[in-house]
Amino acid sequence: MDDKSHDDRRCLTMAEIMTPDMVNFHGNVHGGHILGLLDRVAYACASRYAGKRIVTLSVDQVFFNQPIYVGELVTFHATINYVGNTSMEVGIRVTAENLITQHCRHTNTCFFTMVAVDENGKPTQVPPLVMNNETHKRRYAEAIIRKEARHMASKKK
Repeated sequence: MDDKSHDDRRCLTMAEIMTPDMVNFHGNVHGGHILGLLDRVAYACASRYAGKRIVTLSVDQVFFNQPIYVGELVTFHATINYVGNTSMEVGIRVTAENLITQHCRHTNTCFFTMVAVDENGKPTQVPPLVMNNETHKRRYAEAIIRKEARHMASKKK
């Protein structure tokens, strides 16, 4: 790892232009394509932060609040919100920008739980999360609430 602290590595932004091969039967970008991109972004963010191999454990509900259209630039803003011993929550905010009008829309937000694994696929420790400001603290507290809700939901099954 270079001179960057883990705090500098907790955020990642990726963008991709939406092309005609990504459309669904309604002519909008297929939700499955966006889900695949979200998983890659979550992987990249978590792997970059932890410096480890990463696997996806879970995805909180993903609501596609607005359609995404061909020709729009979709940007994924990912942040590590929570770190446990081996797991991390990655929050991702998705925006779509019409490059002609420059109008930008927030299309959805979701949360991935990622786990660091060693070369044998066994969970391995990740660096602790440092919270330097109120935004970090708020995101951490909100992540704890989501984690507890997921835990309660899994107990009901």
